[in-house]
Amino acid sequence: MAPGLVDASRVSTDLPPRKKFKLSSPPDVQADDSLDAETAAATVPPHPQGVRPAGNAYTATENIKANCGSFARLPDELLNHIFESFDAETLRRLGGTCRALYAFTRLDELWRALFVSTPPEDFEWRGTWRATYLGIPQEHVASIPCRNLFSDVLYRPFQCAHVSLSPFTSNIPLQNELDRLPNLSYEEYAEKWTNKPFILTEPVKEWPVNGKWTPEYLLHEYPDVKFRAEAVDWPMVKYMSYMSNNADESPLYLFDRAFVEKTDIAVGRDAANAAYWPPDCFGEDLFEVLGDQRPDCRWMIMGPKRSGSTFHKDPNATNAWNAVLTGAKYWLMFPSSSTLPPPPGVILSDDHSEITSPLSIAEYLLTFHALARETPGCREGICHAGEILHVPSGWFHLVLNLEDGLALTQNFVPRKKLADVLGFLRDQRDQVSGFKDDVCDQAYELFVDRLREKHPRSLEEALAELEKKNKGGRGKWEELTKGNNEADSGRFSFGFGGNDDEDAEIP
Repeated sequence: MAPGLVDASRVSTDLPPRKKFKLSSPPDVQADDSLDAETAAATVPPHPQGVRPAGNAYTATENIKANCGSFARLPDELLNHIFESFDAETLRRLGGTCRALYAFTRLDELWRALFVSTPPEDFEWRGTWRATYLGIPQEHVASIPCRNLFSDVLYRPFQCAHVSLSPFTSNIPLQNELDRLPNLSYEEYAEKWTNKPFILTEPVKEWPVNGKWTPEYLLHEYPDVKFRAEAVDWPMVKYMSYMSNNADESPLYLFDRAFVEKTDIAVGRDAANAAYWPPDCFGEDLFEVLGDQRPDCRWMIMGPKRSGSTFHKDPNATNAWNAVLTGAKYWLMFPSSSTLPPPPGVILSDDHSEITSPLSIAEYLLTFHALARETPGCREGICHAGEILHVPSGWFHLVLNLEDGLALTQNFVPRKKLADVLGFLRDQRDQVSGFKDDVCDQAYELFVDRLREKHPRSLEEALAELEKKNKGGRGKWEELTKGNNEADSGRFSFGFGGNDDEDAEIP
């Protein structure tokens, strides 16, 4: 038989039966806390098609990619990029031409993109995006060995999906550990803790939903209710099927902003039959003055083990809290300012509006975690079920689910950070998010008007703080030389006195 052609006699269909709704992911391979990152990477099981990292090609006597015809000349990254433009039928037909293209066209991220762009009307989750999109029962999915194929594009996602992450989330250095406190008073929070990350162990335990809301409970109560999971809206029963049976490098993460309405619960300490309420120590959320014109502020978060979010900052310069109801979350956090570099492996655009980092949490941990842990300012911690973590405004944070889990989160504006939020809304209008379209462009003006009605003193203090920060950013020489003639000079200046200053952008 010619090299690279498919031998049907070697097709393997011996796959494990489909999993049921058992919310405990398979254990990581040798999930030993004492493993270092290099050892953890070496414990990854063999690729199901026998693909190996690209470096192995240098000592191999055969590379079956040579059988791909004209495709063999293309770098793997370009080949994968081309395949992203193909439809399902083209991928299927191309995958039948040789073993190497079979492996390339089976990359599940290609099928995930197809599913998201053209989701089937009705579907049953079948363990992989390809099997689900094509409607193939899991017991009928074949796996053809593709030995002597060497590709990081194919191997790296598999490695990241199966490497043990325990070495990265354990043995946290003492100087990096997040502070853990039972609770705080409002005065303590406002005086000392507004700009610091920390974990509170008591407030969530007062909530009626604590101990009641679990993924199983939501499945029982809301099986057909659709919740938002990244780019798709799935009924809870389908997401739970996915959650209990997937091997994605970056598992689909349920992140729903309308969960209060969908589950018909009440929120707030003073609400009748309230399900939960923000901890009292955080005080009033000043965005509440906007009523139904406020930006999105609360979400229900659910995901399988290994899901989470790569490095990001919370929107609109807000603070946030994240309360874990079930499971546990590992947090890796860094402060940010105009004088501090971003976390290792993270690239910021000039205006700080875009954050570029590795595509998956596992890839970041494999590549940059050791350096991140040694970087000044690094903070780490594990937030367990029944605990709540505070995220200060502007802090970079990466979050990893150590178990299947459910959490609630909310963004808010504490009085101490009002100046920062006003400055962001006014001077970084292109980065303002979460508001309705008819509000977004005038969010600053609307917020100022409502604050003037309900909290005039807080507004006055915040605007004075903004003006002080603005003057402090000019530099001594500029401050001295401009004097009082700036208004008549016709030259550009930053200002917070109420004018639009559309060209003024302070990163």
